[in-house]
Amino acid sequence: MNTAGTSTQPGTKLRFTKMHGLGNDFVVFDGVGQTVALSPEQCRRIADRHFGVGCDQILLVEKPARDDVDFRYRIFNADGGEVEQCGNGARCFVRFVHEKGLTAKTAIRVETASGVIEPRLLGNGQVAVDMGAPRFAPADIPFAAEAEALAYPLKVGQHVIEIAALSMGNPHAVLRVNDLDSAPVEILGAAIESHARFPQRVNAGFMQVLTPHDIRLRVYERGAGETLACGTGACAAAVAGIRQGWLKSPVSVHTKGGDLVIEWAGKGQPVSMTGPAETVFEGEIEL
Repeated sequence: MNTAGTSTQPGTKLRFTKMHGLGNDFVVFDGVGQTVALSPEQCRRIADRHFGVGCDQILLVEKPARDDVDFRYRIFNADGGEVEQCGNGARCFVRFVHEKGLTAKTAIRVETASGVIEPRLLGNGQVAVDMGAPRFAPADIPFAAEAEALAYPLKVGQHVIEIAALSMGNPHAVLRVNDLDSAPVEILGAAIESHARFPQRVNAGFMQVLTPHDIRLRVYERGAGETLACGTGACAAAVAGIRQGWLKSPVSVHTKGGDLVIEWAGKGQPVSMTGPAETVFEGEIEL
């Protein structure tokens, strides 16, 4: 999963910025002003909270490979694997390129592994991201099912649970629970994440509906475990709830790290996510 043919040489010093979106934390590298090519082993070391900087994901800002976008955005999980999309990271991405003077635009077009997203820096410091339209066809998620459905039975151990499955540029399973505090997120989340019907693994969201416009959410993220917030997970949960008739747009999603507002007008329409992004500190690491 290198960002180029060879990884950055041991002993190389790289500048980075530590950021977070609702406690979902990132180490961000400017791959425009410096050469960055990380091996999975180097990613794991950077992400290690005891021996490295510590983060849920590593974000890499690069020059675009096409003319109709402003930047390329790559995401690496704490386990070193590259993933397609990260909503909280997208908000941090916008703040980062502004703070670094890489662009003066408030609305930018960003190339990701799953397509183009369009984040906007708002006047109140919040960041709104057009996350694109959700995809529901099982092959697009990917998820092993004979046909598209609002919900699917999923056998986990001796139990059968009901989930919604969809893609927000990355795969999500959403499970409704009555009490989020007592939900077995670690155990059941891990079992769903690695379930055989999700060939690329999956992010497992546990949603408690409070009102038609309010939910609580915990997400067991693919390759990271439970995080304080998951932007694409919030989008997936809101979309699943709206499709089931439990929710109406806009939906306030309350996570352990804070709140996101998700808007969706229905099938074929893009999902809008609004929330904060914060810079924590800057530093330099020797690989």
